[in-house]
Amino acid sequence: MPFPHAPRTRPGPRRRSLLAVAPTALLAAGCSAGSRDADPAAGSSPPQASERARTRAARDSRELAERYDAVIAAHAGLAQRLGPLREDAVRHAKAFESFGTAAGSASASPESAAPAGAGPSASSPVPVPVPTKEKDALSGLAAAEREIADRRLETLLDAPAELARLLASVAAAGAAHVFLLTKG
Repeated sequence: MPFPHAPRTRPGPRRRSLLAVAPTALLAAGCSAGSRDADPAAGSSPPQASERARTRAARDSRELAERYDAVIAAHAGLAQRLGPLREDAVRHAKAFESFGTAAGSASASPESAAPAGAGPSASSPVPVPVPTKEKDALSGLAAAEREIADRRLETLLDAPAELARLLASVAAAGAAHVFLLTKG
């Protein structure tokens, strides 16, 4: 008996990777909030560990924005497609940089005020290599997004509730970016 609908021509794990990460991130963020409400000291990491996690997340987002800048510079035809994803990475960096500070400016680094790629950054003075083929460049961005999202999911398990929520939200956005970068 024939199927009433034609089978998909491009089956793959792209949607599954997005759907697998988002519930995990939301569940972990929810669990963190519950443990904080039950006992303020439970589930919280030492301030230094929390600050290191926040700083690492901000740096990862800045470096990701720089990768987007490099790919856009090398493949101008991808600018419209990648521009919004790059802007998200910049917003994520700013969110992590201002997390937990009064007025959001006390811990923001000077280079965070300028768009990523606008000048040399202390964290990555070496230019980001970009593959010559657009498909390979997109695959590289997707791999970077996936790696960072996975790292954030691991980090949020030991983070204080509010930071865990931010990490979960940004990890879910990264998973969505992977989907958008790989969906031909």
